[in-house]
Amino acid sequence: MTGFIELDERVITCEDAAELQLQQPHVVRLETRPPNLEGQGEVTMRDLVKNCLRMRPERIIVGEVRGPEAFDLLQAMNTGHDGSMGTLHANSPREALQRIESMITMGGYGLPSKTIREMMVGSIDIIIQAARLRDGSRRITHVTEVLGTEGDTIITQDLFVYDISGENENGKLVGRHRSTGIARPAFWDRAKYYGKEQELAEALDAAAE
Repeated sequence: MTGFIELDERVITCEDAAELQLQQPHVVRLETRPPNLEGQGEVTMRDLVKNCLRMRPERIIVGEVRGPEAFDLLQAMNTGHDGSMGTLHANSPREALQRIESMITMGGYGLPSKTIREMMVGSIDIIIQAARLRDGSRRITHVTEVLGTEGDTIITQDLFVYDISGENENGKLVGRHRSTGIARPAFWDRAKYYGKEQELAEALDAAAE
């Protein structure tokens, strides 16, 4: 996904260990640091996310969201850092949203669930689910957009899903990505703003065929 980032954008990555290998020329890599023997000098993921906001990034990439830094990342996404992203472990797009809410709650912010969910809806456009299939291969299984809230429930809809059609002679699963028929996603106007509506339309048409 990072291969689609424009070369003139300033990207800052926040990781526990610098593993991402971005090829853009304007990349700043930040790493967490454990405390020393005296218990001092620790740099947490929250520290990295908060400090990188002062470095004028176009995009912020958090290698893996594991704790209360989820709140800081959502805040960044909500305050002009469009295109920022992070990864987390979950079994489905719906569970990913629940996990983000749990991580923010564990951070001790004392925010009501409705406020957290409204922040998530205002910050997150797309959830891309990757899964390891039973043959050991990894596939993107869902591309799901976040639409809004209805009461206390976050509303999502799948744009693409991966359908398994069978196995080949080597025991590898065979399948294809299928469009769910959504011709105009909710983020269409944003894609149009960035001049990407034609590419988005072609991708939706190709998956629908």
